[in-house]
Amino acid sequence: MIDTTQSIEIDAPIGQVWGFARDINGWARLMPGLQGCEILDEDRSRWTLKVGAGALVRTVKVAVQVQRWAGPEAVDFTYALAGDPVKGGGTYRAVALENGRTRMELTVQVEGTGPMAPMWEAMGRPLLPKFARGFAGQFKAEVEQAYGAAQVPPVKRSILARLLAWLLARFLAWIGRLRGRAARAAE
Repeated sequence: MIDTTQSIEIDAPIGQVWGFARDINGWARLMPGLQGCEILDEDRSRWTLKVGAGALVRTVKVAVQVQRWAGPEAVDFTYALAGDPVKGGGTYRAVALENGRTRMELTVQVEGTGPMAPMWEAMGRPLLPKFARGFAGQFKAEVEQAYGAAQVPPVKRSILARLLAWLLARFLAWIGRLRGRAARAAE
């Protein structure tokens, strides 16, 4: 398992930050390659993402489950990629600061399963913190822009986020080929 924790200060009161944090569609919109977000109920959603680069683009479905809403200070969640050996979870924590600011801490965990887990985790270990940092920065920009705290330009998807998406697509394509071989061998 790999994990990272990113902390960022937001120029908005905790109640306004919570206004964004409690909207699962808001979180989904920040994901690179989002194609859609289906809300199943107040705790469950299904995100469709296109990941990859060039000819190695793949659509993945991610089941997201909020385990605990404890706003405005906390959210705990889990996720799993449908049909792929990747799952994980994370936490959102917020603390009110002086002068109407909020400190947000985002923790994300990724766990590969099966025989390819060590390779998946080795590839993802250096990229996950950069990806989470970019996500937290986008969260901050969205909240500050929505509540007029600062005129923040939209955050472009970094080259590292694109690289992570590309590596994920290559890994998932490779897993698909292995499954195909295993299925053919079993016939």
